[in-house]
Amino acid sequence: MDEEYSAKSIITLHPGDRIHLLRTIPTGEARLVVTSPPYNIGKKYERRLHLKDYLSEQRFTIEECHRVLADDGSICWQVGNYVTKNGEIFPIDVWLYPIFKELGFKLRNRIIWRFGHGMHLSKRFSPRYETIMWFTKSDNYVFNLDAVRIPQKYPGKRHYRGPRKGRYSGNPLGKNPEDVWEIPNVKSAHPEKTIHPCQFPIELIERLVLSMTSGGDLVVDPYAGVGSALCAAILHGRRAAGAENYAEYVHIARERLIAAYEGRLRYRPMGTPIYTPKPGDRLTRRLPELDLM
Repeated sequence: MDEEYSAKSIITLHPGDRIHLLRTIPTGEARLVVTSPPYNIGKKYERRLHLKDYLSEQRFTIEECHRVLADDGSICWQVGNYVTKNGEIFPIDVWLYPIFKELGFKLRNRIIWRFGHGMHLSKRFSPRYETIMWFTKSDNYVFNLDAVRIPQKYPGKRHYRGPRKGRYSGNPLGKNPEDVWEIPNVKSAHPEKTIHPCQFPIELIERLVLSMTSGGDLVVDPYAGVGSALCAAILHGRRAAGAENYAEYVHIARERLIAAYEGRLRYRPMGTPIYTPKPGDRLTRRLPELDLM
């Protein structure tokens, strides 16, 4: 594992500033940049800034990501909301969209990541989703849909009339995952749980890595955290480069990346059912009988 990027690096984990790492990566080297930046809400690993200053920092980072990205590459920016002290929310993706457009990026999807657990609020509805903005640098971009297809809802369904009568109505490899993904977030019982308070699941990034890159491609995460995105890249035979300036997270990320490379990382594999009933589980609740006489 290297701390400074080189063309021979399989894993680069830079313990420091993201811009320093990005500036060491040659222009057009990365096939995918995927990250989840701080939301400017005062977590211990970030400085809470005035919104204008926060957006300025984001622009600076996105500009450098644009440089390192290949012409047929993608950038995925996973964000939630900036929340003021009085509870007003600002959707970060809406604020960042003009920055990406000014740089010439083309929005392909706003992917909704829905999860079942989170804060329980009393003065607004409890938040249960975040957004991934998927941009490409050009109209000619890598997208391997077959690598991420999911089972058809009705796998044996056939056309019942017309020229295709009797043929399967769905793709035999499975269906497109669509743009709303229900994936459990990393809470206490999750096999990937670390000390990071806002850790995202490897599964969320696996689908992006598989569909937007090929084997050996470089995946970059400028805000690496505990290394989830980098682990997703390594698990699928890609190269990974990321930066993290919080020492505890660097240590954890390093251990997780070594485990991923050696094939012993504990994680929730892509496509795992959210809940698998156990023998004897009572799946329905019997309603009380009503006396209608």
